[in-house]
Amino acid sequence: MQRLEISDLITAVDPHSGRRLPVRRAEAVRLLRESGDGHAAGIVAGLPADEDGVLDPRAVDRLLISVHTELQRLSEELRIGERLLHLLGPLFTAIRETSGQPGPYRLVDVGCGLGYLVRRLAATGALGADVELVGVDLDAALVGEADRLARAEGLDCRFVHGNAFDLPEAATVYVSTGVLHHFRGPALAEFFRAQAASPALAFCHFDIAATRLAPIGAWVFHRARMRHPLGRHDGVVSARRAHSDETLLRAADVPGMRPLLYEPHGTVNPFCTTLRPVLGVRPHLEAPLRRALGRAARRLVGPEHLAGGVR
Repeated sequence: MQRLEISDLITAVDPHSGRRLPVRRAEAVRLLRESGDGHAAGIVAGLPADEDGVLDPRAVDRLLISVHTELQRLSEELRIGERLLHLLGPLFTAIRETSGQPGPYRLVDVGCGLGYLVRRLAATGALGADVELVGVDLDAALVGEADRLARAEGLDCRFVHGNAFDLPEAATVYVSTGVLHHFRGPALAEFFRAQAASPALAFCHFDIAATRLAPIGAWVFHRARMRHPLGRHDGVVSARRAHSDETLLRAADVPGMRPLLYEPHGTVNPFCTTLRPVLGVRPHLEAPLRRALGRAARRLVGPEHLAGGVR
């Protein structure tokens, strides 16, 4: 029986307009109980709701901002910013080498949350002044907090409430962290197809490596670092919902993009929850990307290099 994440159930928005939709507490509790997760159902049952049983949106927003603040600390401890830059630096080098024209280029962080990645890249300036940094999320409260933090820190980046694929300006590269496991079934391939159908030249999405011991590592790490039960619960469920290397490469194998996996299963530490990225590049970018990566390019594999290949 598939486990559900609480954070996916206690908020709802129209995917096109971004308009907040009411969520009935009893419905979220029902779904969690039917999935066999009584503990999560109990967490949701304790959240405030109005007399009609609709979850209090302000209380939900405060809770999610608090949980995402703790997730930012985890990202700092896991050095996610450095790991992403390890690939984005060479990727933009390859793009500049093959574009034939100067920027500006645009990096769009899908499901940016509090914008930790975008804000870190803006603070370091590591990608260069010719890269515009944009974070996008369907959750207005998270985007608002991300924007507040960026302004307080005096950073040159921006945040948008809405659908990352409906922006008026085209992205050069799409990125995300901890988003892919939220897409189930056909929705995962649709996510990659939307990027391939855009003018984007590449994508780079980090998510949890589906190792056998990842849920145990997630339990230990989130138990030690997360204060609210929701954060602890969803951290472990995220690890259980992680997609296999084969699933990711199959879904990312969309027309116009060459799917690649960095640090595939077998090269990651199985004793903790480890993030690793799946990439997609326009075919003409693969060779210059490998040159820019240098020796690290050996960690970059396509579907044909996994055991038995991917069909």
